[in-house]
Amino acid sequence: MILWQQAVIVAAAFGAGMVNAVAGGGTLLSFPALVFVGRDPLLANATNTIALWPGSLGGFLGHRREMSGAGRWIARLALPSLLGGITGAVLLLRTSSRTFATLVPWLILGATLLIAANEPVARWAQRDRAGRVGAAWWVGGVVFQFLVGVYGGYFGAGIGILMLAALGVLGMIDIHKMNGVKNFLALLINGVAAVYFAASGKVLWADGLTMAAAAICGGLAGAALARWMGRRAVRRVVVAIGALMAISMFLRRL
Repeated sequence: MILWQQAVIVAAAFGAGMVNAVAGGGTLLSFPALVFVGRDPLLANATNTIALWPGSLGGFLGHRREMSGAGRWIARLALPSLLGGITGAVLLLRTSSRTFATLVPWLILGATLLIAANEPVARWAQRDRAGRVGAAWWVGGVVFQFLVGVYGGYFGAGIGILMLAALGVLGMIDIHKMNGVKNFLALLINGVAAVYFAASGKVLWADGLTMAAAAICGGLAGAALARWMGRRAVRRVVVAIGALMAISMFLRRL
């Protein structure tokens, strides 16, 4: 690996770990960095999932206390998360590199819009929806979570926002508990996808292990970043970077 390439992906993974710990959306830094240094987009996506998964585990452990009383949501949404995650991972590896490269700018743009919508979605999700949630809502929630899992296994940036919205509809009103459940379900989605990518031999391990170490360090530094900039400012920076990445990749395809 050329030194400048290593420097780019280490810096991007460190930044991804930081913003994931603070605001979410780190994939919009780390994945485009891998593509920028010349990695195949499909392999870059699989490698990025492996690299950032330890950070997801840290996020879950950090919110494990908020999981108290969330058993019924976890019991009903864990299986569709796993099934969706593996389905998305299989779909990714059945997509040709050329086709995926065409989809990349659109995926980054869509994820950027999801990150930008985080605050309005969080406010909407916190509204009092504690009334009785009927069976039809739960069926819809399970199906929606499966689709979120498919997207998460295939690309993944922004799944937290989608899950917050679904949990709000299903009657969860404590935002801290919602974050705990969201992190756990994201851990399942990304974890099963990561295992599948590794077993399929589609991971660039030299990049992935280096990025994982950098992302963990970035996650540990995330608290300091939050105190200095604040969550809202970090999210705005991520959205701006994501928009620039999407534009640059659209231009590259012209």
